[in-house]
Amino acid sequence: MNTDKELLIRGIRMMAVTAVLMFIGPTVIYQAFKNQEHFLFYPVLIAGIFFSILAIVLAFKGLNTVMNSVFGKRQK
Repeated sequence: MNTDKELLIRGIRMMAVTAVLMFIGPTVIYQAFKNQEHFLFYPVLIAGIFFSILAIVLAFKGLNTVMNSVFGKRQK
């Protein structure tokens, strides 16, 4: 079995974006809760939650891509 290098690079790139979003999401949520009286509280909070959910989704997709590149697609 050979590793699909292009697919592996795409998966690693996705995991790198995930790592960045794992820091951005909670930071934005924290900043939103620090400024609860500000009129942009809800949009900033929603953006932070969106970044956090996106990090989780990309982590699963990136890990799945890396696993597919190493072990190949699963036969049904």
